[in-house]
Amino acid sequence: WYNMPYLRNVLQMGQILIFRGRVVKKNGRLTMEQPEVFTPEQYRGIMHSMQPVYGQTRGLSNKTIVKAEKQALENRQMKREYMPAFLRRKYELAEINYALEHIHFPRDQKELLFARKRLVFDEFFMFLVGVRRLKESREGKKTEFVIRPGEETGRLKESLPYALTSAQERTLQEVFSDLEKGCVMNRLVQGDVGSGKTVIAILALLAAAENGYQGALMVPTEVLARQHFESITKMFETSGIDKKVVLITGSMTAKEKRIAYEKTASHEADIIIGTHALIQEKVIYDKLALVITDEQHRFGVSQRRILREKGQNPDVLMMTATPIPRTLAITAFGDMDVSIIDQMPAGRKEIITRWVKHEQLEVVLDWLVKELGKGSQAYFISPLIEESEALDLKNALALQEELEAFFGQRARVSLLHGKMKSEEKDAIMQAFKEHQVDVLVSTTVIEVGVNVPNATVMVIMDADRFGLSQLHQLRGRVGRGNKQSYAILVANPKTDSGKQRMKIMTETTNGFVLAEEDLKMRGSGEIFGTRQSGIPEFQVADLVEDYPILEEARKVASQIVATPDWREHPDWHLLSLYLEKKEHLD
Repeated sequence: WYNMPYLRNVLQMGQILIFRGRVVKKNGRLTMEQPEVFTPEQYRGIMHSMQPVYGQTRGLSNKTIVKAEKQALENRQMKREYMPAFLRRKYELAEINYALEHIHFPRDQKELLFARKRLVFDEFFMFLVGVRRLKESREGKKTEFVIRPGEETGRLKESLPYALTSAQERTLQEVFSDLEKGCVMNRLVQGDVGSGKTVIAILALLAAAENGYQGALMVPTEVLARQHFESITKMFETSGIDKKVVLITGSMTAKEKRIAYEKTASHEADIIIGTHALIQEKVIYDKLALVITDEQHRFGVSQRRILREKGQNPDVLMMTATPIPRTLAITAFGDMDVSIIDQMPAGRKEIITRWVKHEQLEVVLDWLVKELGKGSQAYFISPLIEESEALDLKNALALQEELEAFFGQRARVSLLHGKMKSEEKDAIMQAFKEHQVDVLVSTTVIEVGVNVPNATVMVIMDADRFGLSQLHQLRGRVGRGNKQSYAILVANPKTDSGKQRMKIMTETTNGFVLAEEDLKMRGSGEIFGTRQSGIPEFQVADLVEDYPILEEARKVASQIVATPDWREHPDWHLLSLYLEKKEHLD
């Protein structure tokens, strides 16, 4: 024992004591450092009982925390129960004081689970009531912009080279219905990679312009911004639509930016497309009525808010190609209306996905030579940029050299990675789009949205290092044209979950199915960065394991909030007081 001289007086010769602690080998002898000491009687009293184990910080032992927790519970002021008795009976929920005590010191597993269920229900319930109320406060928020699609919007839709799928039609009607209401729209459009979300955004932006307002589209990369700018400009020219589209990105020259700013401020520009450069102080809008963010989880909450604040209560439309499981959608986007595009455009061929071992890579390369010979292009994705001693992975630089040596004069190989400057990245991506490059070796920076219809092969090295959602996003970079496309997953997974991920990827191309599987396998925090996506981190509840309780809490929260004057009802009066107090503290 260290720093415990008083033990000399406590431990008496001839006593029988039980020592409990961690046994380690030191200098060939078994030792037990700082053990807990019990008399046989004391030890019998705690045998077969559950003992709490807490997360510790330096200088605090578990024993100290247990002691403090016991004192806190003994000296606490009992909480007033705020959940009505009929609700607790219906969902078998413990009384709140019982739950708070028995989560720490249950006699058995049954008591622990009973206490935990109440605390999980409360966490979900309080969060969902808050979200519902936030949604209601937004729904009632008026906007001076009433947007009705006019003749030009109809003409553009008619001139599209393809008919919209029924899922696109449904989503478009939901968006137009919101725009006409005169209340602020707050809608998320969720659609798998290549499901056709962009055309919804274009038609909504044109409708805003037709009504004499401005619309802005913010995307995460310059390549994507330029791609949207070029395709919208071309569509308008083809359909004879006289609306001005302007591009604003960080790499533009000072003169180009100044001209774009002037056009935006004077309302010569009807539609403004760009990266987060759109939210700079110098960018001043005139009657900004519609704000759209594409791949919304790539932007922080504050960036999205700044863009919204550039106008006077504009309508907000967010788009994501990251399929979000229903469980997470309830929590992360509970304050938004959600439209789901769950159909792929007609004629789009399904991407053939194969899993191969590293030893089979040469066979893949021989096959790839034939594909490139047909005029196709290919991506090679590597998880790392440079050598890492800790991870035995094919890194991008070594992979580029290997492929250059293999292809020689038969293919032009180029490299793209996150450490490059934006202009350099854009130039390489542009060269790939224009088919000046046949094989693009890249890290995951190409994950978002770039459209190269001629790229038909996606080879992902060490694919077992990626999550399902990320693999699906990467696979979605091919299959953009009418040619048959392929995704090759190169991996020798050592774990069962790695093998399972490879197997699932070859069995389905449905992003929503994959997202549900990913959630089960990895938990909510990793699907996409928890903090930036706005998914709450609960203290007791687990979004995957506790999904049935989440559903129950959602039903109750929806029923309560939908009831007029529910706060005045005797059943909910104590809950109402508790929420008011909680909101005040928050």
